[in-house]
Amino acid sequence: MPFANLLVADRGRVRTLTIHRPAKLNALDQATIGELQVAFDQARDDGGVRVIVLAGSGDKAFVAGADIGELAAVTPIQAQAFSRAGQRMMRTVETLGKPVIARIQGFALGGGLELAMACHLRVAADAARVGLPEITLGLLPGFGGTQRLLRLAGRAAALELCLTGQPIEAARAFALGIVNRVVEPGALDAEVDALADRLAAAAPHALAGILDAVVRGGECALDEGLDYESKAFALCCSTADMREGTRAFLERRKAVFTGA
Repeated sequence: MPFANLLVADRGRVRTLTIHRPAKLNALDQATIGELQVAFDQARDDGGVRVIVLAGSGDKAFVAGADIGELAAVTPIQAQAFSRAGQRMMRTVETLGKPVIARIQGFALGGGLELAMACHLRVAADAARVGLPEITLGLLPGFGGTQRLLRLAGRAAALELCLTGQPIEAARAFALGIVNRVVEPGALDAEVDALADRLAAAAPHALAGILDAVVRGGECALDEGLDYESKAFALCCSTADMREGTRAFLERRKAVFTGA
């Protein structure tokens, strides 16, 4: 389906979704959240897509936050529905079963950082700034920011960023574990493409198993998490890709994974 606020481009097995609201610094309104939900559902169900890159249009922002003009007019009931829709979409990203890489340039604030944290990997330009400034609006994060930041960076960092609303530079975000890699702006596309290509060449069942064990198993007690891991390991051992991978290792050649 055509999207009003998203650009979709495929490069081999990598699909790039670009939030395209440059006049609003790619801010998330209800329509954009709905389009992202549809786009990620489509990517999940498309067997030709192995990796998704999520980006924002222009150099100024990945996503500058929620659309404040829209948010300012909502009732409490509408606000909860908006929060739930954003949480549902971001949970879809997190549990997609395929790696999602956030390409972060410029600002990733509020809903933008929340969306990036729902992705599995985050690559940021060194000039990027991230934060959760909702406190300055008399609000708190509503798309999962309090929970994902706590899990990524720990209690002290989560409280600091949420309570002060002060954005931080990419280097500190890297030190806190909020982003995985920081590169010069001119190297951002090459870094993201190389990472996406590496993941796209991996065995899809193994990728899905790792994501499931870490994302879902990591939310459980240790014994239950170990059970997730064991079942995913066993499932991989039933695949043709596992046979190809082990055979390629023994034959000292590069494996070619087909998803079978």
